[in-house]
Amino acid sequence: MFDILHTHRDFLVINKHPNVSVHKDDGETMLLQEVAKESGDQQLYLIHRLDKMTSGILLLGRNNKAARELSEQFAKRQVAKFYLAIGSKKPKKKQGLVSGDMQRSRRSAWKLINSHDNPAVTQFFSLASEPGERLFLCKPHTGKTHQIRVALKSVGSAIVGDPIYNPSNIADRGYLHAFVLRFQYQQQEYCFVCDPRNYADLGEKWHQENTSQSIETWLKPWELSWPTINK
Repeated sequence: MFDILHTHRDFLVINKHPNVSVHKDDGETMLLQEVAKESGDQQLYLIHRLDKMTSGILLLGRNNKAARELSEQFAKRQVAKFYLAIGSKKPKKKQGLVSGDMQRSRRSAWKLINSHDNPAVTQFFSLASEPGERLFLCKPHTGKTHQIRVALKSVGSAIVGDPIYNPSNIADRGYLHAFVLRFQYQQQEYCFVCDPRNYADLGEKWHQENTSQSIETWLKPWELSWPTINK
């Protein structure tokens, strides 16, 4: 269900496993209650969210004050986030920027539209993966629902195993992973990396040879030359 990666007096960093909801969902046990049992906290606070499909780094507050302060950093886009994803086809472009407003589509889906009133903004690089697939490193600058999933679908490479945006592609999971989180808290810099290859429960495809070699080149994604975005 999860692994505790780091314990701070004011927050916890966990690796959420795929197909675990951050909220009580379909009668499942609430994730925060399970983490609190292990950490000894009476109550934990959700600072940001990950989709049920998405694995990786989730930051939880151990008190209301810390949760409020850290949530504000997410809201002000002061937190650097990097995700890994495996796309099911060769993309229209190997790297670039996806920007646009998101609009509700059918059922649980969202779609990208041409307006830019309050756009979802995602930068990405990609490298070789297994035949017919592509590994993506994504840097979202906003925090919209399904943002990366919709962005990769828009460049022609919907995520492997994504039940909403790629339902005909069957895999052991939807391959989106919260890889790195960097932020400042009380004048101290924090950087957490969760390499999906280090955990047996995060899916088979991360361990495939081409994919694993490509991940190896991205272990410090904050040091890559990300193009400046014109605002």
